[in-house]
Amino acid sequence: MNSSVTPFDFQGCLAACARGDRSALQALYDHEGSRLLGVVRRIVRDDAMAEDIVHDAFIRIWTRATSFDATRGSARGWIYSINRHLALNAVRDSRQETALDDADIATLVGEFDEGAIWSGSAKIYRCLEQLQPAPQRCVLHAYVDGCSHAEIASLMGAPLGTVKAWIKRSLEALRECMT
Repeated sequence: MNSSVTPFDFQGCLAACARGDRSALQALYDHEGSRLLGVVRRIVRDDAMAEDIVHDAFIRIWTRATSFDATRGSARGWIYSINRHLALNAVRDSRQETALDDADIATLVGEFDEGAIWSGSAKIYRCLEQLQPAPQRCVLHAYVDGCSHAEIASLMGAPLGTVKAWIKRSLEALRECMT
């Protein structure tokens, strides 16, 4: 009995993704998603962060499939390099962040109720104005509009991990400014 296994066609999947075939992206995720998650988990050592990174990577694969160039390497290698680069960037970025405990976050949330922001509080306006525009909008969406991180990412057109980092860094800057 001859049982030959047909290898998965990574390059064909990327070409189909480039043409807008969502089923190709689903096939790629079904075939390789768990292995990619394992690789990313080993790099970031955090399950939730790894899941976010793999999600962001598949969005990037989908939106950049047209940029894949087979003369520069294999399709599977290209897919893995996207995941690996996002994971390494997340590790690098997390080393530069200052951790906030629950008390710090509760204090900041108390400062950002809608009435306080719009009442003309000069101190809050001054502190918010010191933030870059995109992180400032993220903080306002989170604490004034009540949006989740995922909703903010969608509104801003930014990766979820980036939105989380902006909010975390902005809260630290606001805490320093408010004291």
